[in-house]
Amino acid sequence: MLNRKQIVVIGSVVVLMGILLSMDIQGLVKSKEERRISSEAKSPIVSVVTVESISAKAKQNLNANLAQQITELENSLKNASGAEQLALQKQLSQKWDDVNQPAPSAFYYESISVTDNTYINWVKAGDRFTDAYQNTQDSLIQPALVQKAIFAYKKATEIDAKGLDARTGLGVAYVTEATSPMQGITLLLGVVKEDPNNIKANMNLGLFSMKSGQFDKAVNRFKTVIAQKPQADAWFYLASSYENMGLKDDAITAYLKSKEMAADPSLGQFVDRKIEELRK
Repeated sequence: MLNRKQIVVIGSVVVLMGILLSMDIQGLVKSKEERRISSEAKSPIVSVVTVESISAKAKQNLNANLAQQITELENSLKNASGAEQLALQKQLSQKWDDVNQPAPSAFYYESISVTDNTYINWVKAGDRFTDAYQNTQDSLIQPALVQKAIFAYKKATEIDAKGLDARTGLGVAYVTEATSPMQGITLLLGVVKEDPNNIKANMNLGLFSMKSGQFDKAVNRFKTVIAQKPQADAWFYLASSYENMGLKDDAITAYLKSKEMAADPSLGQFVDRKIEELRK
């Protein structure tokens, strides 16, 4: 049984494919001077994207009662300090998680991490920023969220340089940022060298292989993901890779599997049309 968040993700998988294929990572060429963020103060883009602006936008997707609950917690936070402040930040991050709004949740996890400086907290902040930038088409907000993710994962690696989750998230963010894609790919390859079955690293390497037209490599990555954790989006991307390789029967089988696992009408309709095209 898919939960609400999984249904939302699977339902938008076709849209995400479009976003993926519009990303400029074909060359994967290292820039002469790779940009890094060492602090938020160095980035005007980041400074104008605040928790207040992100929260206000996210509340538009909530019913009045939920929005009011969050507003009351935010008002309480303004006058809080110490343990009370940390407790309210945790409540707010959880509230936003509960309604599947990663962007405002990420800002509160970031604040939590500043106070409670642990590897786990910074990875959680980075993961929420990653979910946020991967699920927005706002060209003004996305770059700031990517930089925020990079900052959070780098803080995590300062605490544990060998942590695979932080290195994976950082690699994906570097490729997305597009100023240092090769460093991002190198990080991801390093992760799978240490952990060949790493789901997140293999999934993203598969997506990047698709973008660069290396569909045979993408197939192997998605097969690795499916062997560990069968999931609808991995089957869908595997099907698309097979299709681009001209392997119609394999593509049909994989598309049908993605439809079966997702149990989502919009994806199902897309798959039905795709299979009809492939059988002609």
